[in-house]
Amino acid sequence: MVEPAESLSKAEVERYSRHLIIPDVGMVGQKRLKNAKVLVIGAGGLGSPALLYLAAAGVGTLGILDFDMVDESNLQRQVIHGQSDVGKSKAVSAAESIAEINPFVEVRLHTVRLDSDNALEILGQYDLILDGTDNFATRYLVNDACVLLGKPYVWGSIFRFEGQVSLFWAEYGPQYRDLYPEPPPPGMVPSCAEGGVLGVLCASIGSVMVTEAIKLITGIGETLLGRLMVYDALEMTYRTVRIRKDPAAQPVTGLIDYEAFCGSVSPEGAEAAAGHTISALQLKQKIDARENFLLVDVREPNEYDIVHIPGSVLIPKGDIVSGEALSALPVDRPLVLHCKSGARSAEALAVLHKAGFTDAVHVGGGVLSWIKQVDPSLPTY
Repeated sequence: MVEPAESLSKAEVERYSRHLIIPDVGMVGQKRLKNAKVLVIGAGGLGSPALLYLAAAGVGTLGILDFDMVDESNLQRQVIHGQSDVGKSKAVSAAESIAEINPFVEVRLHTVRLDSDNALEILGQYDLILDGTDNFATRYLVNDACVLLGKPYVWGSIFRFEGQVSLFWAEYGPQYRDLYPEPPPPGMVPSCAEGGVLGVLCASIGSVMVTEAIKLITGIGETLLGRLMVYDALEMTYRTVRIRKDPAAQPVTGLIDYEAFCGSVSPEGAEAAAGHTISALQLKQKIDARENFLLVDVREPNEYDIVHIPGSVLIPKGDIVSGEALSALPVDRPLVLHCKSGARSAEALAVLHKAGFTDAVHVGGGVLSWIKQVDPSLPTY
């Protein structure tokens, strides 16, 4: 996949000597790593160990694509960043860590949001892509761009105690759409920010992703092309599942609007929220005016334990959607729903409107907006 570099310097030979004495890697394999251009999308949980080990392995050119800033909540798992990096660009912070690990690596920064307008231009600069993002819109975008460019990419995913890894290369095997033809319904699969993740799981899955990248670049071993590796940290088990090309799949002919394709909020949720959304400041005004309403927190109990708006009552979204909680809701006073950021409360709002609670509203931006606009002393997560 990658032609070998012309040579390794004396310093490089000494640095990579433990690779060079492996017959399967040797000088030729290390020269291929030196000549390789690898893009890591996301300098977060999976991107952190991936970037560290790709740099240590001697990948000559590393691209880092991330527009986000380092937050204190990142430090539980995003080990490429430190306390002094809080508030700094993740891409810049990651580049500084890489410089400490291996000065022979050229780092390219892409501090932009990946979208349909720039994906082909950015991904086209690299031999191999590693995607460790945690949202479906970006995953489908990366897949479709790689299909159009004929590029291979390693995909990883983590949630709570479980991780998945595979290699997709449409020219030679399956693509992401063969595994997941369509995104799940909005709100069905919570993100790591909503469901949590065991920090060390990032290292387990990120290291597998780098192993796949090294094997592909050097041409050794059997890759995960056509296989999905599933890791369960609680059971401490690894298993693989075969993935095959879908002969009936529609060909990828261009990039689309992936936010609309995946939809963070269902059409029903968006319709319910239209005209029935209040801000955190408006909620504060209602509380201060002692209006008679019930504030319902539709998050999960562990989220409520972390932080909640004073006076709120916890009724998880699942209990509302299933109908279990409907009989306990008052009909003699308005309902105000909120979640973490507004997506789950919009879905719950749609259910309540259909059930006859037509005056129910929800808080746009959820508890995060409350913290930002009303009470910054509360912790975020």
